[in-house]
Amino acid sequence: MDTYIMTDAEYFLAEIIWEKEPLGSGELVKLASQRLGWKKSTTYTVLRKFCANDIFQNKGAVVTSKINQAEYIRQQGERYIKKKDSDDSQPNFVAAFLKRKKQSENDIEELVTLIEEDQDQD
Repeated sequence: MDTYIMTDAEYFLAEIIWEKEPLGSGELVKLASQRLGWKKSTTYTVLRKFCANDIFQNKGAVVTSKINQAEYIRQQGERYIKKKDSDDSQPNFVAAFLKRKKQSENDIEELVTLIEEDQDQD
């Protein structure tokens, strides 16, 4: 099953959960009101959508993630690459992402290390 694609507004709420989890649902409502200007009903509507899509869970009025933020972002990146449906889409995706800002030498070394580690696992 593909991971649900969040709107920007939904993603802001997800970031609060990922940042603060485990988080009481009442505290989530308070934070969403403070940070996003949301009403209680809006927060609970989005939270129910998240839970229905297996991104978060709300058990005993405590909200936790079923998918962490890094995994969610990874899945969305993979979804984009699959949509492009060509052999060169992955390098183009990475290149486009990296062009958004100048990368430091440390960032470049870390990316090379990650790629090499991935190749060693195959």
